[in-house]
Amino acid sequence: MNRPIKQVLIVGGGTAGWLCAGILARQLGGEGPDTVQITLVESPDIPILGVGEGTWPTMRNTLRQLGVDEGAFMRECDATFKQGSEFVNWSEPPVNGSKQSYYHPLSAVFHSAYEFNLAPYWLAGDAGANVTYDKAVASQTHICRLGLAPKKITTPAYEALQNYSYHLNANKFAAFLTRHCVEKLGVRHVVANVKQVLQDEQGFLTAVTTDHGNEARLDADFFVDCSGARAVLLEGALAIRWHGLDNTILNDTALAMQVPYEHDDCAIATHTIATAHEAGWSWDIGLHNRRGVGYVYSSAHSSDDRAEQVLRDYIGPMAAALEVRKLKLKLGYRERFWEKNCVALGMSAAFIEPLEASAIFLVEAGAHMLAEQFPCSRAAMPYVAAQYNQTFRLRWDKTVDFVKLHYCLSKRRDTDYWRDNCESATIPPSLQAKLNHWQHHLPSKHDFDYAFEPFVLDSYLFVLYGMGFRTNIADRGVAATRRAEARRRFADIAKQSHMLARELPSQRELVDKVYQYGMPSL
Repeated sequence: MNRPIKQVLIVGGGTAGWLCAGILARQLGGEGPDTVQITLVESPDIPILGVGEGTWPTMRNTLRQLGVDEGAFMRECDATFKQGSEFVNWSEPPVNGSKQSYYHPLSAVFHSAYEFNLAPYWLAGDAGANVTYDKAVASQTHICRLGLAPKKITTPAYEALQNYSYHLNANKFAAFLTRHCVEKLGVRHVVANVKQVLQDEQGFLTAVTTDHGNEARLDADFFVDCSGARAVLLEGALAIRWHGLDNTILNDTALAMQVPYEHDDCAIATHTIATAHEAGWSWDIGLHNRRGVGYVYSSAHSSDDRAEQVLRDYIGPMAAALEVRKLKLKLGYRERFWEKNCVALGMSAAFIEPLEASAIFLVEAGAHMLAEQFPCSRAAMPYVAAQYNQTFRLRWDKTVDFVKLHYCLSKRRDTDYWRDNCESATIPPSLQAKLNHWQHHLPSKHDFDYAFEPFVLDSYLFVLYGMGFRTNIADRGVAATRRAEARRRFADIAKQSHMLARELPSQRELVDKVYQYGMPSL
């Protein structure tokens, strides 16, 4: 029981497997008696289900910790800067081609929970007439509308003038991480199919067998399941059941296309564009050399043929020459994420549709927690496992609430899809309780009292008031003594927005320069 853990085996590659490998190798590898060897085994026969994907700003710190050159990463992964998301036609259906939208930028100028919550003053009209919430509190909204980058070419790598993350090609990102982890971090890489999972008399995993002649058996003390929806370790060997979300999150299918730019100097959107349609929504992600476009929808509310037509209509005439790829989505999460000496990450652990791009962030968060609390022996595992399971059950429940928020606030009733999404039976009780409270009370930091909540007060405020949610505060929470200060802050944000608009380059201009010259180091 007290034998030290010296060998970790990660089953499965892709973004989840290689991010985990890199984070563990950086934290636990090196030289000396306490070194832990990280091995990753992945199948040569299972393709990565990669599309154009979005990340969170945490990825900047993760890549920096792994020793990754930001310019090289962007160039090799077709990456661009992401400053948030624009939600088009979510609140109301389009009429005669009309468009209404709001932004969820990556940051507000003033943190609502810890600096100055401007929401009550915006509700009271102190930002001015007809000024939307996102524009009133975030200069980044203005920057996104103009297609500008979050920094200059002289800004050091990983530093920012506006908070940012990345859009990237997931297949190329996995290949990039593979090279970096093997060549720079000492991760052992085995390309083989896992045939059998071996366990001891107590049910702990001990090894896997493979179809690779020289690596027919891979022994380890600890295992990470990154094998995707198959979950060959956590489900196949340890029989941890799946908790489905079909009654809450209705989208279960996605179609994806790679859309070329019409010419080399086309503008690149600096945010994800999420457009609501009759039975789901489309993502539109600008990479360096193309757009990644897809449609996430409910198969109970649309045929595949109709969904494909919606996607092609959204893309326009050039879609006629493009192939479409269909992905079935398995929505839900494991009843436990850590069982005995095995942790699941990525789709082995959970999956909620791609709205708000939480998937890669939760892989990062899981790998970092595992690395920081890594058990030195089997005897140390029960405490860490209990902490991990509790933390990630909370994180996934909170993620479900936030994703559902986008749907249940909609005033759309033009199709059964939107009517069903707004049915109270599909809304988690925890979210419904908050929405009932927020009708007469301003959302506050006290509604978000867990350190590990993935979506914080500012994110909720952007979506709530972007979707037209009404809070009848009746001047409660609007301190008369601070109204003049609030007006000054709104004016400062507007001033900052105009200043940045003059100084920042376009997304295309900066990305092209980064690809050509790289970025200066600190």
